[in-house]
Amino acid sequence: MKTIPFFCLAILIGSISCTSDPAPLEPEREETQIYFPDTDSDVWETTTLDHLGWHQDQLQPLLDYLREKHTKSFIVLYNGKIVIESYMNGHNATLPWYWASAGKTLTSTVTGIAQDHGLIDINNKVSDYLGTGWTSEPLDKENLILCKNLLSMDSGLSDRNGDDVSPDNLVYIADAGDRWAYHNVYVKLQDVVAQAGNQSWSVYFNTNLRDPIGMTGSWISLDNLSVYWSTARSMARFGLLVYAKGKWGNTQIVSEAFLSGATNTSQDINKAYGFLWWLNGKSSYHLPATQIEFSGELIPNAPDDLFAALGKNDQKIYVVPSKKLVIIRMGDSAEGTNFALSDFDYELWAKINAVID
Repeated sequence: MKTIPFFCLAILIGSISCTSDPAPLEPEREETQIYFPDTDSDVWETTTLDHLGWHQDQLQPLLDYLREKHTKSFIVLYNGKIVIESYMNGHNATLPWYWASAGKTLTSTVTGIAQDHGLIDINNKVSDYLGTGWTSEPLDKENLILCKNLLSMDSGLSDRNGDDVSPDNLVYIADAGDRWAYHNVYVKLQDVVAQAGNQSWSVYFNTNLRDPIGMTGSWISLDNLSVYWSTARSMARFGLLVYAKGKWGNTQIVSEAFLSGATNTSQDINKAYGFLWWLNGKSSYHLPATQIEFSGELIPNAPDDLFAALGKNDQKIYVVPSKKLVIIRMGDSAEGTNFALSDFDYELWAKINAVID
């Protein structure tokens, strides 16, 4: 029997409306084709719980729980179509909210796009793009740090004062690849992409990811970091892109090969971490702010193939390929802390399972 994991060390990371589909597509088409909403409108096809054989009587307990846990937006996609879309606690569909560390996956994906374009190679040294001296490490140690190490959180740099990514705070703790530690040094990848592309990060991001899939939103300063803000539907568009293995309709936005690497174990220390994505179904995991290895899965009652973008105060993108699901949760902290992973994930999945199983 699966048991609830120990989450207490984890840190980073109103009105209710449910959509219904008056004329659902034939089940055969729904099973075989991923639906993509148009990039130039907010119209989005829907389907119903009844059509999918889900449990309508369990929907209200799920929504009541979400409202109680300070949720603002909640969306469930099945193969791209909206099944559930709810706004509560004073929020609505047009209001943006911050992604917090769930937005790390945007940086990962754009890094993959830049590699697809031949601008960078994640197996190259960070100093190949930023020049030497971007840390306070000795040069021989700094040159061990590859772009891939920033994606994998195993750069070996200090995780103290993780919001400060100035060179003075990027001090040597271990050789790159020898230590996993959650650290906001990943944002240096934005500088790498900007330098290699000879344009600002925001312009490259908007041109190559945001606009081609019809997202809205922008990068706004919050807690000394550039944090992405958007509507829940824009977050859902991004989740759908990743669920579809990097395609939007007939266009490959980011290569399937890069996303496969990003959503599988990226290094030997923390099996539950890819390229800024959290991975379920692994035999052990590490969490931020500790070097302890925990046994078991991140979310034991969630599907083993789930991978997730997780952010402070429970901003979440769950992607579950085996269930054809993308699930979005935005809001304030569910448990009264700033943790990105907590017992809330376990309880939420108990409610979701009651609806879909």
